[in-house]
Amino acid sequence: MKNERAVFLYEKYIKDDLSAEEQLEWDNLGLDLDNDQVFQEWIDSFWDCKNEDVPGMNAAHVSNVEEYILAQPQPELNYEKPFVKKLWPRIAVAASFLAVIGTGLYFYTSKPANKIDRTLVQANDIDPASNKAYLTLANGKRIALTDASNGNIASQSNVQITKTADGQLVYTIAENRSNVNAPLEYNTIETPNGGKYDITLPDGTAVSINAASTLKFPVSFASLKERRVQLQGEAYFQVAHNKQVPFRVSSPGQTVEVLGTHFNINAYANEVVVKTTLLEGSVKILPDHAKNFKILKPGEQGTLQDDVVEVVKADTEQALGWKNGDFIFNGEDLKAVMRQVARWYDVEVEYKGEVNISGIVSAFPRNKKLSQLLKALEASQGVHFKIEGRRVLVMP
Repeated sequence: MKNERAVFLYEKYIKDDLSAEEQLEWDNLGLDLDNDQVFQEWIDSFWDCKNEDVPGMNAAHVSNVEEYILAQPQPELNYEKPFVKKLWPRIAVAASFLAVIGTGLYFYTSKPANKIDRTLVQANDIDPASNKAYLTLANGKRIALTDASNGNIASQSNVQITKTADGQLVYTIAENRSNVNAPLEYNTIETPNGGKYDITLPDGTAVSINAASTLKFPVSFASLKERRVQLQGEAYFQVAHNKQVPFRVSSPGQTVEVLGTHFNINAYANEVVVKTTLLEGSVKILPDHAKNFKILKPGEQGTLQDDVVEVVKADTEQALGWKNGDFIFNGEDLKAVMRQVARWYDVEVEYKGEVNISGIVSAFPRNKKLSQLLKALEASQGVHFKIEGRRVLVMP
């Protein structure tokens, strides 16, 4: 598929001017997996386009487009294989995209008063999350990792702490030195709102930490009978295998026990449910105040609420959307969506008037500016936003 051909078909489609053959070609474009990369490049290219570059679409037509797109069959993930291929969620993205370039441009070009609002939003625009974190050492020293130079940052309990050129934190045991008799010390890494970070723990376990999250861990696991870390927020773990020393993650209300596996835990204090999603291996979920436990298989998700764990089939695309660079919403209400927005863009959200929107199904790249995401939500959900400094006003 050529970009020019796709744009040609799109322009004819919104004018309701497709021939029968062109209509069939247009229908098949979105269902062909080979077009994923082209669709992504095409969609990305429109974010900074001028109003006159893309024809508009009325609100009724947008509604028909969204209903049509969401009604199309989507490829299912194979949960039996311990490998998850990152598929661009093009159906949801296409729905949001068409709403933006249709309703969005119509909205902003048809009402002069709203042109001022758009300029205001962009003038106060906010960048997405980036590599930002703070490391607190066992002696209480706090290091801003964003400002720290690459190379060796500190040494503790015969462990070297290094910041790599690509912004990761790596713990390694000093060569020819033993940690067996070293005192048990803890470090804590925390990401603020608008921050994220990757870290390799002393045992080789790799952890990707989402915004507004805290991970506390021993400086060395030597001589310990378990590898226990504490998580508040969200993180993705790729645990180094060690059958003799199990790896355990304590998060609010539960402990997840593993031997060697890939999984994600979402345990934010302002979320009602704690979610554990398994990609590879096996994990055991033990509630803090209940004797029952659940064992997950790859492709399953454990949800903890009121000391009860339920196991459901996981939407791994959604669970790992943050790690793969996407917002993926699959039925959330607006306030749940805006909690993610607040953490990722480091903003405060305030509601003006009654705003009760649920069942949001959409996807959006996390590397875009805040105004672009809000514009997409305005176009597809009929809600309005205003950026004031680092505060976002949500209005009917």
